[in-house]
Amino acid sequence: MLVSGPVNITTSHPDIKIIHVISAREMYNESVRIFPECDAAILSAAVSDYTPVVQFNKKMKRKEEKLHIELKPTVDIAAALGRIKKKNQFLVGFALESENETWNATKKIKNKNLDFIVLNSLRDKGAGFGTDTNKVTFIDRDNNIQEFELKQKKEVAEDIVSKLMNYFDNNKMTKI
Repeated sequence: MLVSGPVNITTSHPDIKIIHVISAREMYNESVRIFPECDAAILSAAVSDYTPVVQFNKKMKRKEEKLHIELKPTVDIAAALGRIKKKNQFLVGFALESENETWNATKKIKNKNLDFIVLNSLRDKGAGFGTDTNKVTFIDRDNNIQEFELKQKKEVAEDIVSKLMNYFDNNKMTKI
């Protein structure tokens, strides 16, 4: 299953069921609903860390005074899934960091009960958003670090699935 927010990509694979969501709250609700029946979850993109306290369903007209937007923390889907994760489930998270990358990513592994994290750095040219390439580092719960060269995002996805399959192989599990 794929829980997806509004994106411009599609999948035509018959075995992939897509659950479309609009808001962070919808993504949280669907993720928590389906995770207990999953062997693994790859949380490849975080929703925004903050959500507006007040949301409008129509255009706000310009006024002369300043507009102040109050934000509240968005519910943390990875942490929520980490709290309900069973012994035989695997949870993979992502971290996009701009400073103290390894330290911040390692902290997330523990705080969110992840098996490993895919660290993205904004410091590398050709990595991150708006490109077809990325340069990532895998860090697991035992603090093993595996750095990769810049490569196509499709190849990064294959690396993630390969590492996850190793977890299954090492735990004598046969399915995802």
